[in-house]
Amino acid sequence: MTTFLLFGLGTGVGLWLLVVGWLPPPPRLATAIDAPYGRTRHAEVDAETAAPGWAGRWGRPAVRLLRRLGLPTASTRRDLATVDKPVDIHLAEQATATVFGVLVPPVFATLLSLGGGSFGFTTPMLASLVLGVAGFAAPELSVRSEAAKHRAAFRDALSSFLDLVVISLAAGSGVDQALDEAASVGSGPAYAELRYALTEARLARVPPWDILAVLGQRLALPELQQLAASVGMAGSEGARVRSSLRSRATALRDRQLTDAEGEANAATERMSLPIVALFAGFLIFLGYPALAAVLGGL
Repeated sequence: MTTFLLFGLGTGVGLWLLVVGWLPPPPRLATAIDAPYGRTRHAEVDAETAAPGWAGRWGRPAVRLLRRLGLPTASTRRDLATVDKPVDIHLAEQATATVFGVLVPPVFATLLSLGGGSFGFTTPMLASLVLGVAGFAAPELSVRSEAAKHRAAFRDALSSFLDLVVISLAAGSGVDQALDEAASVGSGPAYAELRYALTEARLARVPPWDILAVLGQRLALPELQQLAASVGMAGSEGARVRSSLRSRATALRDRQLTDAEGEANAATERMSLPIVALFAGFLIFLGYPALAAVLGGL
């Protein structure tokens, strides 16, 4: 009994570590409230000044080796740039999670052997392989999920930004002035990024649509790149851009509605799975006595 309790404890601790690495804790309420108003891109997170957590500190020696192996991939670098997470911290977290996943099964197998139990060599080795791969993939999946959420939130803000730009253009403002006025009205991380980009363009004395195109490329947002192309055509060639921006805003809202409807349908289907499992268990509970009686009478 002691052997099985220790084995269950080790498995539970290993799974808990994977869940903690995969699903970070939610932010504090004060941080979540202040984030849309006080957050600016590149001001808080920097590759050299960012304070890594314990996983980032412990895995720092393995960063150089992982870089030599060609990690992270190009898609992961785009996701890291989207969420403003330094590459070195991400690689260090991957190394730490991998080492923990590899070492947890042998450690608990050793403890079990000291208590009189034995699982041989194959089971801990396979468990180390599975948990090591899961630990390496957990930070990757977490960054990918955060980047997808950030892009979705940016698309939601971009549709309202386009409406504000169209209103400013209709009021007689120029392209640059319309962009500045629209960015100054909204709040949130996406509007903070837009304001930062427009301020950077103004200080560097370059066209704002060039900076917006760079921002769209860094965030992997084709909608923002298309906006930059449309605004650039209006600013450089004098094309009528108001109707084009209005149609893009309408297309973005239609896409948001379609995505929201798809997520709602998927959530409805997921809600039906526990009911199906409960019904299947109820049928098994009812049918097992009769089946056991029939098999016992043979």
